[in-house]
Formats: sequence, C-alpha cells, structure tokens
Amino acid sequence: MLENNEIKVKVKAALCARSPKNILMVVPDYTRFFSNAGLIANISYHWCKDHGVRCSILEALGTHVPMTDDEISSMYGDIPHSIFHTHDWRHDVVKIGEVPASFVSSVTEGLWTDGVAVEINRMVEDQDFDLILSIGQVVPHEVIGMANHSKNLFVGVGGSDMINQSHMIGAVYGMERMMGRDHTPVRRIFDYAAEHFLADRHVLYMLTVTTAPGGVIQTHGLFIGEGRKPLEDAVALAQEKNIDFVEHGIRKCVVYLDPKEFHSTWLGNKAVYRTRMAMADGGQLIVLAPGVHKFGEDPQNDALIRKYGYRGRLHTLELLKTNQDLKDNMSVAAHLIHGSSDGRFSITYAVKDIAQEEIRSVGFESASYDEMSRIYDPKTLKLGFNKVDGEDVFFIPNPALGLWINREKFNQTK
Repeated sequence: MLENNEIKVKVKAALCARSPKNILMVVPDYTRFFSNAGLIANISYHWCKDHGVRCSILEALGTHVPMTDDEISSMYGDIPHSIFHTHDWRHDVVKIGEVPASFVSSVTEGLWTDGVAVEINRMVEDQDFDLILSIGQVVPHEVIGMANHSKNLFVGVGGSDMINQSHMIGAVYGMERMMGRDHTPVRRIFDYAAEHFLADRHVLYMLTVTTAPGGVIQTHGLFIGEGRKPLEDAVALAQEKNIDFVEHGIRKCVVYLDPKEFHSTWLGNKAVYRTRMAMADGGQLIVLAPGVHKFGEDPQNDALIRKYGYRGRLHTLELLKTNQDLKDNMSVAAHLIHGSSDGRFSITYAVKDIAQEEIRSVGFESASYDEMSRIYDPKTLKLGFNKVDGEDVFFIPNPALGLWINREKFNQTK
C-alpha cells in the first residue's frame, strides 16, 4: 500500500521528467471520491504553482451532474474552484474521428454494426495545453469491463454518440462477459480511438487502484505513463484487490449507498451491476439508499427512466425498435438493461426521500429506509456474510469499489 508521501514523490517525479508549460488535468467527479484522484490532482496543482506552470482542470462528468463547491473542496482540497471547468457532453465537444463500422462489428461478434463517432471536449484539443493528465481509478465497470484510462477522455469528457453507443454495445454484448476484464469490445473501441485520434496529444495517465475499508482510502497502486502499459498494470492489481469471489450464489444481499455519493438510481444501480454475478437465482437484493431522491442524473434521463422503467433486456430492446426518444438516448436504454435483474432475483430499494410508489413504478420493489435499516443496520454489519435473525446476509458497504462474483459463474463465462 502506498502512503501519501510515496504518491507525492511519484507524481512530482513524473511531472519533472516532462517539464510542461501548460497542463490540462482531466479528473473524476465526486462519485469517484475514493479513487484518491483528489490527492493526486492537488499534488499536481501545487507542483504547477511551484514551477510556474499554468494549470486548468476539466471535470470528467460524463452524463453526471456537475460537482458542487462543497464537493470540490472535500475531494480536491485547496485547489481554487476558478480553475475547474464543467464538461457538457451535449454541447462542449468536437468530433475528431470515427471508429469504423467494420471494426465495431468485428469486436462485437456482429452484435453491433454501426460506426461510432469520436467526440471530445474542446479543451482536450486545445494546442495550448502541452500535457494532459488523465487521473482516475481502475476498478471493475459494467460498460467497459475495467474503468478508466481512455474512458476518462472518450466518455468522461466525451460526446453523446460515444457515450450512447458504448453503453448500448456493453449492454447488448453482456455485462457478465465483460465486468472485471480488460480486452472487452468497448475497451477495444476506446483503444482504437486513442491510437488513431489522440496520437497527436501528449496524454499522461495517472491511474490508481484503491479500496476503502471503513471509509478510509487505501491506495494499493499508482501507475503513471503514456500508452496502454499503465492500464494493463493497474488492471492486474485491480483484479486482485477489487474482485471478491463467493463460492456459491448469494441468497440475500444488502448494499448500502452512502448518501454523500449516491443521489439517483442512475448511480445507485451500481448495487445491481456489481452484485448481479454473485446473486443466486431467486435471491433478494436490498439496496439501502438514504440519499436517493431521483432516478436520472439530469431531467431528460430521469423522465425516460420514469417512462420506461427497469424491465429487462429483451423488453428494453423491443422498446428501442419503436420509440425514438430511446433511440436518441441509447445510454439510457443501456442503463435500463443494466439496472434490471431480468427477473432472476428481486431488487428492493429502501429509500427516504422518494415515494415508494415511484420506486415501484419503475420496476423495483420498495421499502422504508428506516424500517430496513433497523433490521439491517449498516453501522453494525460487516463486509461479507453476517447472521441476521438466523439468516445469512451478505453486506456490501460501498458497491463502487468492487465486483462480487459467484466463482462458478465467472469460470463459465471465460
């Protein structure tokens, strides 16, 4: 495990070796608080300040809501808020190329046959920046297999076509075939885009592998460099640190969503994504969600989730054929697929600030947070199996930091 001083030495050494004059940092939002990207960005900012280097920060929001001032301060410390720039995935991008349909078809086994436009925030293409720092955590991810690296650029500060199509490709290809793995179809599309359309930009990746037992960040690795090698090294370590195998399917799983981090089912459904490979058929997933008060991260996505609901892969694919609003927002369609168990196990959201009828209207079961938390107290349950009233209950305090898999199921999908 790396101590903060060791991280500081590695970051400063990497920057000194490159002697930039104007840096653009692409950093994650508050939903990646436990990535330790905040510390790395803060070290980089102060290095810039000490060396007379200009510095700007671009928030890799994807489709998430912008960070508040309090969130920026909490995650990024004393970096001035004035140098943070909010990414708008619908309006702030320029097209820099297209991944050809023939390549997409080949890597998806013919399941997706459209070309994918590669769009990126204008600031990344600004030639005044002679170094781009892409900072973030490599961790299992439902769309791409393992998060970060070029995903931070093509989705985090990318445009609608890449966001929409990559999410649908992941959904159609199948999460269980990808989560926790490196060379997935979506990753190969990002690799193609990086190789062909970002070769003229000097991108330095700073990738962490972290866990957070008891809410305390532990950084197990920091991998710094250009190209793909930092990703590959980080993936190998994240597969060791962030994947937890269970020997048999879980009959009852309780997941807690920290209210500081999870405000929507759009984010909260990590409780579904990260456990679905561990859940037994007929099992019960209970999501303790005291901070969830909406479905989508923006009003348009929220409206679509309310309209169509989490009702399974095949149902959503049928809706795509006849509903233009879903066709125009394929990342939402993919999200609806990801957030359903396809009837294999039940999903109960226990909430405080959204009506239980609304929860049920989108296809989940619902319960009172206060009642559920009295039975399954997140303050007393420990990570893993617990006995609650004589019943085995598997507890997860933060689904964003791991992936839980039934070992037999994982071996079957290799």
